Amino acid sequence: MKETLPESILECQDLVAGYELKAGFVRAVDGVSFALKRGEFLGIAGESGCGKTTLAYAVMRLFRDNAKIKSGKILFGGKDITHAPEEEIKKLRWEHISMVFQSAMNALNPVLQIGEQLTDGWLAHKRGEVREAKARALEVLKLVDIPEDRYNAYPHQLSGGMKQRVMIAMALMLQPEVIILDEPTTALDVVVQRTIIEKIQELRKTFRFSVIFITHDLSLLVEISDLLAIMYAGKIVEYGPASEVFYNPVHPYTRGLMASFPTLSGPIVRMGGIEGKPPDLIDPPSGCRFYPRCPDRHDGCDRDTPPLRQVRPGHFAACDGE
Repeated sequence: MKETLPESILECQDLVAGYELKAGFVRAVDGVSFALKRGEFLGIAGESGCGKTTLAYAVMRLFRDNAKIKSGKILFGGKDITHAPEEEIKKLRWEHISMVFQSAMNALNPVLQIGEQLTDGWLAHKRGEVREAKARALEVLKLVDIPEDRYNAYPHQLSGGMKQRVMIAMALMLQPEVIILDEPTTALDVVVQRTIIEKIQELRKTFRFSVIFITHDLSLLVEISDLLAIMYAGKIVEYGPASEVFYNPVHPYTRGLMASFPTLSGPIVRMGGIEGKPPDLIDPPSGCRFYPRCPDRHDGCDRDTPPLRQVRPGHFAACDGE
């Protein structure tokens, strides 16, 4: 009898993760839940410090030193990997789930050739011959439109956009089912950003891998994502189909983010912003964490923590904005 595959390839259930400090535990990810289907594209947006990158590191089980997962579950292919042994996680990383790290342009080793850095993961997991690893490296370089002669180049000999595409190639080496991209287009000009995004979309449609894409740019996410999650102070405050969340935002924080971005078309409007600053995650405010900055706050917001509830089919928010 053929085994039935779970509908979701990756799932987080009420995940709590963060950093142990002398002053207390920083709940950088606090009760986060989501499910990513095979071939689906999830965009995650929010201010710096809201927990996006910590969430990615928790999913990859890359925590070190004072970082830890406090509670909740991470399921990959239906299997709980939250506290799986490190040897098991090492086999999972890169072969089944890979990551393009933040500031990817600076993530390459400056003293190693591109080819050596690409083949390293292949040889560690496949334990095949070097010529097989090189053949695969040349194959993925071609996929991301990098000439074959760049195989022996050093990182400083590549442009910023090429370095980003090398990192994407590295993430593709072992044909994983999920790729996490943490702000992969930061510091690139808009033309190169567009090239990178189009290449990611093309590869996803060809190989049917799932994507988690982390960025500050909501206008970018709405074009490329199936689902959009808005994070604030460690929590997902709004979640749903990308176009629905973007064009019909419900949570005051989401609306504030939307008002911070200029439109490329339509009438000229005064840009807004969100007053104040994010809360201290060692000692967050009671009730709604956005309460101190919320223009729509009212009595009770500072007492009760609002849960995510469905406001439209498939569209969830932790506040109705009223």
